[in-house]
Amino acid sequence: MQKLVYILFSLLALIPLPLLQGMGSFLGRLGFYMASNERRRTTENIHSSKLTTNDQDTQKLVKAVFAETMKSGLELTVAWTRSSQHIVSLFKEVHGWEHIEAAIKRNEGLLLITPHLGNYDLAGRYLSEKLPFPLTAMYRPPKINWLERVMNNGRVRDNGYTAPANMQGVKQVVRALKNKEATVVLPDQVPSEGEGVWATFFDRPAYTMTLASRLAIMPEVTALFFCGERLPHGRGFALHIAPMQGNLTGNREQDAQIINNNIEQWVARFPSQYLFGYNRYKHRNTKPPTAP
Repeated sequence: MQKLVYILFSLLALIPLPLLQGMGSFLGRLGFYMASNERRRTTENIHSSKLTTNDQDTQKLVKAVFAETMKSGLELTVAWTRSSQHIVSLFKEVHGWEHIEAAIKRNEGLLLITPHLGNYDLAGRYLSEKLPFPLTAMYRPPKINWLERVMNNGRVRDNGYTAPANMQGVKQVVRALKNKEATVVLPDQVPSEGEGVWATFFDRPAYTMTLASRLAIMPEVTALFFCGERLPHGRGFALHIAPMQGNLTGNREQDAQIINNNIEQWVARFPSQYLFGYNRYKHRNTKPPTAP
């Protein structure tokens, strides 16, 4: 099965990017009408974000989110099977690289934080190819074993490595940062019970991981947010890099809130490319604090 999937992915990845994304747009808009549960959750999450002002704009954004999400899915075939050089060529704009250069000059580890926004797999591959040291990306293993093998074969190559989202993976990431290397963490995944705190995300309590903030306050570590924006009309991608906004103090709840505030700012920049269909507000058997 693994070999068949890889062959299929390789064939899909040969489709020119504008056509591949056009296929994703069509399938995503078809999914809007067929996936009622996903449509309802996406609509609720967008309502909570207050990024739209009326029902018409909300529905328009929901449809766009479905289209962009499916584009991201099809683009995984490119991220996991095409060469790093080809992926680098897809990035037509890079904004904020000077922040990475400054961290390298200071000889600091790089904590690169990206929410489920744009195409973080392709952006991560670009970063891995351009950095002068290894990049280790944390990931949550998919439930399908053979898919994890295909995914890791695509990510663990050249200067890129992966670390599972468990204690062993955390140790791997900490070691990379101490070695003045780079790591990638997605801060908007719902953590396991007991591994997060409650913080507001778009005016709703969300069980939020503390790992990103705990890594960010390590000595000699620079924390930067980034996003691989999908440019319109199949033109490619733009990489955006910027420092984290806000001062982390070591207080778990306050620092988690700062992380969520940063995510909100990035989502507001590229709302259609955020994974609003993700169940960001599930409880993991722990209840949110009651309002006073």
